[in-house]
This record gives sequence, structure tokens and C-alpha cells, in this order.
Amino acid sequence: MERETKKGGTASGGEVLDGSNIMELVENKEMFGHFVDHKFQELDRDRDGQLSVKELQPAVADIGAALGLPAQGSSPDSDHIYSEVLNEFTHGKQEKVSKVEFKEVLSDILLGMAAGLKRDPIVILRIDGEDLLEYINGPTYEAEMVATHSLIESAGGTLRDCIIKAFGMLTVEQGMPPSSDPWVVSNIVEPALQSCAGPDWNKPVSQETFLVEFKKVAEYVAELLREQHVIVAHSENTFDGSGIRRLLSNKFELDKTLNAAIETVPKDRTGKLSKEYLRVALDVVAPSAGLPPLGAVEQMDKLILDAFNLMNADDGKLLKEDEFKKILTEILGSIMLQLEGNPISVYSNSVVHEPIASASTLLQTLPSS
Repeated sequence: MERETKKGGTASGGEVLDGSNIMELVENKEMFGHFVDHKFQELDRDRDGQLSVKELQPAVADIGAALGLPAQGSSPDSDHIYSEVLNEFTHGKQEKVSKVEFKEVLSDILLGMAAGLKRDPIVILRIDGEDLLEYINGPTYEAEMVATHSLIESAGGTLRDCIIKAFGMLTVEQGMPPSSDPWVVSNIVEPALQSCAGPDWNKPVSQETFLVEFKKVAEYVAELLREQHVIVAHSENTFDGSGIRRLLSNKFELDKTLNAAIETVPKDRTGKLSKEYLRVALDVVAPSAGLPPLGAVEQMDKLILDAFNLMNADDGKLLKEDEFKKILTEILGSIMLQLEGNPISVYSNSVVHEPIASASTLLQTLPSS
């Protein structure tokens, strides 16, 4: 498994996407100005100096691709995000967008992406079979696969079933790309199974037979990975409350963040805010507090819901600004205490089916170093 670091030096094992090149672009006014001019001219098909909703669609699609979203029309959840991105440009009502407006919104979106990558860097891994061979020939293999067999055996099944399930339990650290990915199944796992299959593969299996046969298949998988490397985008993060503690300990930064959140919340004629918008405000505060957006991490959503319930955040009462900020701060404190007691670790692995640079044309002209 090879790693090359995109920014910030060499890491043993993968290209690290940490948002620094995006930040470098936006903060360089001259460079960003040229970038916007190029993109705007590319999108402004009728050359009227403004972008229509139709002309904005390629930019919206590219932003979605850069964020790792599936194509528009494939998922109601992701389509909602595409609509939100478009609304950022048009403010939900404009039919045309000027270059100045395009530049401002694009800057905000790119800075948001950079902040997300800084908080949760993505490591691009090239899985080539070496780590898998090292694992199956290493000192921990037999004990770990005995434990794996015990878990799988309780569910019953044939030798073939057991081997497939065992591959599903291997990780990228052990040299195995996600075996649930359709491409990995059809090009790596299935050919290895077919090549190694024996006459007793459709019968129940003993532990000893499982260990021998699984190793044969794993060796063949490693050979196939050597012939056709698999690129995996790997990310991991631990939410331990430290980001919230840093924010709460800095009164200036906390006040600034809370004021920015308040600006996103509608007020009634008396200037009061409904508690039902606390979730909206928390999503604005989240990046500064080291928290993921609501809906991004299931375990975090449950913990945040508990904190909201503790504060009766859904009773719809109207609050003065100071009261609203106070409750939002108390919610942050409650989340922090829960995370400090029980940190939440999450990771994901996704097979990259095309070169990273071609996944989105939005960032193709970003500076690289």
C-alpha cells in the first residue's frame, strides 16, 4: 500500500488531501481572481456577463463532485444539497448571478471545503497486495482469523460463504480494499474465489480447513491487487470534545461564532428567535467546535439529539438573543461532556473509480506543490 503526500511533506502510505491547496488559492487574491475569471468565462455561454440558473448547473455539479456527492438525480438526500448550493448562488430567487456574486459564494464554498478537509483529511491509498501478503504471513494472522471464523461460524453457511464474510471483515490497514464495492467484488474477490474453489466449498467447514483455504484465496487476491491496484479514499476522525472546549475557553471567538450563527436565524417582529432554529445555529457553529454537520455521523446525531432533549430545544418557545446564545452554549457544553466521557471515532473507506483530478473540473486549476 503506497502513500504520497499531496501537501505538507511525505507520509508513509498515501496522498493526503488536507485542504491546504484550496486555502492557498482563495487567500491569494490575484490567483483567485484569475481562477474566477476563467471559471466564469467558461460558464457564461451567452457572454452576457451574468450566469443564468442553467449556466450555473455545471458549477453546482462540479461542487457536488468535489464534495464526493453522487450525481444529481440519483439520491433525494444529495439532490437537496445540490439545491442548497444553487440557492447560495441565486439567494433562492435571482435569475442571474453577477461575477462579483459568483466570486463571493465560490470563495465561501471553497473555504468551507478547505475547513472540512483540514478537520478531516482524506488519505488516498494505493492498495497493491503487499500489505495483504504481509498480514496473512504475519504473526497475528492465525489468531485473528480463528476469532473471525468463530464469529462467522455461528451464523452457519458454506466454506465459500465464510470466506466472503471474512474478506468483508478485513480492513485497508490489513491490505484489503472494501470488499462490498461492486468493482472489487467482480474484479478481485470473485475471480479469486473461482480460481481457488474446491469440491467441498459448498459444505459446512471446519476451522482448520477455513484457515488453509482462506489463505489460498487471500494470496490470489494479493496477486490480483498487484496486477491492478485499487485506489481507496480513507478518512478517520475522533470526536472527543476538545474542539468545543477550545471554543468555550476563548470568549472572543465564542462570541464571534455565536453572533455569526444568530445572523442565519430568522427573527420575529420583536427580534426574538424560536428554539426550533437551534439546530440551524448549531450547524453554523459546528466547524468552529470541531463537530460534523448534522446528518453526517449517525452516532453524533444521537448524542446531539440527547443534548437537545435535555434543553427542551423543540418546545418552540421564543427567546431573546442572549437567551438563545445561552442555551446554544449550554448545548455545546453538554455535547462536550458526553464526548469527553465517551469519544466517538468514525472512519470510512471508498474505492475511487477514476483519478481524483478528473472527478471534478472545479478544482482542476488549483495550484499544486
